[in-house]
Amino acid sequence: MASSLYPPPPSPGELSGDIQLHPMIQVENLTKRYAGFTAVNGLNFEVEKGEIVGFLGPNGAGKSTTMRILTGYLPATSGRASIAGFDVFEQSLEARRRLGYLPENTPLYHDMRVNEYLAYRAHLKGVPGGKVKERIGDVVELCDLRAKERAVIGTLSKGQRQRVGLADALVHDPDLLILDEPTIGLDPNQIRQVRELIKNLAQKRTVLISTHILPEVEIMCSRVIVIHKGEIRASDTPENLLRNHRAAGSMRIVAKVGTDSAAESLARIPGVKDVSVEPNGDFTTFDLRLEAGSDPAEAVMRLATEKHWSVRELVRKRATLEDVFVELTHEDN
Repeated sequence: MASSLYPPPPSPGELSGDIQLHPMIQVENLTKRYAGFTAVNGLNFEVEKGEIVGFLGPNGAGKSTTMRILTGYLPATSGRASIAGFDVFEQSLEARRRLGYLPENTPLYHDMRVNEYLAYRAHLKGVPGGKVKERIGDVVELCDLRAKERAVIGTLSKGQRQRVGLADALVHDPDLLILDEPTIGLDPNQIRQVRELIKNLAQKRTVLISTHILPEVEIMCSRVIVIHKGEIRASDTPENLLRNHRAAGSMRIVAKVGTDSAAESLARIPGVKDVSVEPNGDFTTFDLRLEAGSDPAEAVMRLATEKHWSVRELVRKRATLEDVFVELTHEDN
């Protein structure tokens, strides 16, 4: 048997109260600096037991850095982070035993069979020898891998390999799952499968999930943390973010405008923040990002009438989490 990288599981008495008395994740003034660059700047947040929290931000915002620090893969420059009350730096093994981590690029041994790999990982994570077979059976069933249990990992599709990565993250039955872009590179059917799997997993575990698929966050997450340039810009439920923040939705107009400088004219209408343009044959599609509380529909139609544009479509779209995200992370902010 491979030697364990994790301490042996404690007795039930040792576990009593160690999770309930602390947030599942607690981050205090967490900072990570590189030469001439600060990736994470004084982060403070908590994730309570049973929450499903979306961790959002543009590329380079500091999401993956934060997740790697929480999972013990990367040291912080300063600050403190704990998992179920265990400091991830000073009590790393205790903290890691309580979490399962799926990184953005799942590291797997492609020449091993699925069941061999999961057995190997279970031993490394300190699963007692008598329970390894049971745990493998549980995660294989949970991750819909029964038909691929004896398949060589290198022969699996990307979606199937992603499910193997999730099974690995779950094999020691952790209380917390940290998932970094779990659906990246998957096709729509695979995304739907992984999304349903995550929703099922979240019924009994705390989940911190980083993803760029914002509609999924609205559906799955009880709370959202938005990070930009290494700092937290917002932390609230999706509903409250839509209600209380600056997002005001958008408007689309499809029109035949001839040689007019239509985008410039639309951008001058009060309440319009900016305009993006996409040619569409004889017509042009204009997407207007709006100020909070504004409704420039009448002004747009008045302009179209004055300019003799032929309008095929004018649609006001409700604010979405994507609108909030853009407002909070736009470079002009």
